[in-house]
Amino acid sequence: MPELPEVETTRRGIAPHLEGQRVSRVVVRERRLRWPIPEDLDVRLSGQRIVLVERRAKYLLINAEVGTLISHLGMSGNLRLVEAGSPAAKHEHVDIELESGLALRYTDPRRFGAMLWSLDPLNHELLIHLGPEPLTDLFDGERLFQLSRGRSMAVKPFIMDNAVVVGVGNIYATEALFAAGI
Repeated sequence: MPELPEVETTRRGIAPHLEGQRVSRVVVRERRLRWPIPEDLDVRLSGQRIVLVERRAKYLLINAEVGTLISHLGMSGNLRLVEAGSPAAKHEHVDIELESGLALRYTDPRRFGAMLWSLDPLNHELLIHLGPEPLTDLFDGERLFQLSRGRSMAVKPFIMDNAVVVGVGNIYATEALFAAGI
């Protein structure tokens, strides 16, 4: 599964090509992901300008003028820019075509990812209970200590709990605990 830095790298790579662009159409070739892609995604997103591309935990938030596309890469998914209308290969499930002539193409061989629509993404059921981002002032050792009180679980699943801190996957948890001698 992509770790938080890979999702942030994806965000930084696509944002300059999406922000300020108008969506000309959305082509959905496969709706069956972890959760079905909304039937009306094309209607909701087409014609709108993309205002901002953000990341919350391992979710990419593609904010349009009205509403937000919430995308998760799952275990094997990726987003990349291609020429609009270029032939799609197997597992290339969604194209978000832009007036610039580019398309944001979502590929996911295992279909564990997600592309959902929300008018209020920060209150969406997938995002509302997430803990703080690890590199912000909202997360520090004191917070981690306080949240650990009264719990009787191993430290690795504790630091991987997205309600405690977001984005710590198996690889980073293992490396951090090894470096700490735990």
